Amino acid sequence: MARLSEFLEQDITAATISRMEQKGIVMQLSRGLYQLPDAQLDADHSLAVAAKLVPNGVICLDSALAFHGLTDRIPASVWVGIGARDWRPKIVRPRIQTVRFGPKVFDRGVQTHVIERVPVRIYSPAKTIVDLFRHGQRQKVWYDSQSGLTDAVQGMKEALRLRKATPAEIAQFAMEAGVWDKVVQPRLEVLTVDA
Repeated sequence: MARLSEFLEQDITAATISRMEQKGIVMQLSRGLYQLPDAQLDADHSLAVAAKLVPNGVICLDSALAFHGLTDRIPASVWVGIGARDWRPKIVRPRIQTVRFGPKVFDRGVQTHVIERVPVRIYSPAKTIVDLFRHGQRQKVWYDSQSGLTDAVQGMKEALRLRKATPAEIAQFAMEAGVWDKVVQPRLEVLTVDA
């Protein structure tokens, strides 16, 4: 998988790429992103595509939860976190939902995983759970919806059961994000009361 800019750095012109595409040597995945037609696709292929298209972004929320195996739902879109002042991409394929993160929390809890030989930045399980609580809290306030908080609690329960996150990690990220006292702490205490 390579971006047009990466081809240009190797002195391969856009006209050459266009001819390669017409001959079936490469196929276009999205605007400015190409791949070999017989390339092996990983189950997380869309995350690798999103990482190429939004190089400063971090896979977050439902997409990170699914990547870490903490939910059985398949997200309809790839959720990508971007900085508060970053450019919001307009991408048609794959469907990408962007979420803005403030400078205090954007770079915290980032792990790099290699998918189809592409380095993909993904938030850790503990950070993902806290972000789901923050996002769920906003949904509750704006739309009077409990579904976001329910997903966050289920993700936290699964992360603790599979030992992919510790209560201390979750608490640390929640304190940094300002959702510890009223949102995360009571739910975490309920899940760890017998542990």
